[in-house]
Amino acid sequence: MRQMKGIRLRMIQILLGLLAVILLFPMVQTFLYSFSSMTEMQAFMKTRGSYDETRWMEAHLIPNRVSLLQYHQILIADNTVLRLFLNSVFYALTILLGQAVVIPAMSFGLAKFRFPGRNALFFVIILLMLLPFQVTMVPNVLTLRSMGLLDSVWAIIIPMWFAPFYIFLIRQFMVGLPAELTEAAEMDGAGTLSVYLRIILPVSRPILGAAAALSFAESWNLVEQPLTYLTTRTDLQPLSTMFNQLAAENTGFEFAGATLYILPALFIYLFFQEDILSGIALTELK
Repeated sequence: MRQMKGIRLRMIQILLGLLAVILLFPMVQTFLYSFSSMTEMQAFMKTRGSYDETRWMEAHLIPNRVSLLQYHQILIADNTVLRLFLNSVFYALTILLGQAVVIPAMSFGLAKFRFPGRNALFFVIILLMLLPFQVTMVPNVLTLRSMGLLDSVWAIIIPMWFAPFYIFLIRQFMVGLPAELTEAAEMDGAGTLSVYLRIILPVSRPILGAAAALSFAESWNLVEQPLTYLTTRTDLQPLSTMFNQLAAENTGFEFAGATLYILPALFIYLFFQEDILSGIALTELK
């Protein structure tokens, strides 16, 4: 029986390993392509859509000649991609900082305080979480225009500070925290703010880390919001909105730009990996 379990476990490991290789292959290929010369990539991109059904497509796995011209182009010669990349960094960091202040506090209030309209407010948050962006787009545009925020960076940032999904996620975790944690601190004379900062936030670290990683991924991949709210300010667009244009123009440095775009998200995932797994597991237990 133990031998059968060992064989089954080995087969699962092999299957998951093969699946991981398949999923990671496009990322590895993008990284390798970024070290090809621009002329080589331009020639390769022109072959898109032209294939013969009677034979296999030509595989192009590694550069014919290693070159740093793509990185020279986007970092030194032409700063368009770098400027859009910095826009993405600004949006992601500003959104995360605002959410770090607003969302845990709102979640704590909804989880631990009783006040009139609390359940109705939580129902509205769930409803907003379930509605797609296309449904709320027009009201958002009208609201931002009346506030004078349209075509500014704040049109992207401020709505993300109140993202309903992360309020729901953290609130559900805090609801399951034992009441003894806060009662013991209150008996020792700690106020609400002290309980929140010294007890609730440290205990909630796994779910906060998971929410931070997921929020970074969402704000790093913004497409619909910038295209809707920044119609006249292309200089404020993030890099995520420009990849289709770069690929269509066949610039030759698409893969270096894609590599530059992938790395921050990859580092964030590796940094918060344990928190993501722990946070999701703990939330499921609730």
